[in-house]
Amino acid sequence: MKKFIKNKEDFKCEKCGLFVTGDGYTNHCPNCLWSKHADINPGDRLADCGGMMEPVRSERKGQKENLVQKCVKCGKIKKNRLSEDDNYDKVISL
Repeated sequence: MKKFIKNKEDFKCEKCGLFVTGDGYTNHCPNCLWSKHADINPGDRLADCGGMMEPVRSERKGQKENLVQKCVKCGKIKKNRLSEDDNYDKVISL
């Protein structure tokens, strides 16, 4: 079972360079939608890969919309909730 660990971190996006202020749930850049493969379970920062997670599509399930990302290094697929701050022009372009 996945255990969520709230991890409030600020970061500079390694893809577009935007400085992102984290809120404990932030797991991708709201501008370009990329992230880094850092977790095994959400927030644990235990993944050894460290590859970049490319946004590949969005999915809607009921009222929730998720961003689907694929690690360009190891191929791992992860789903993350989209937030109100995300660049919806980028979401639509997926």
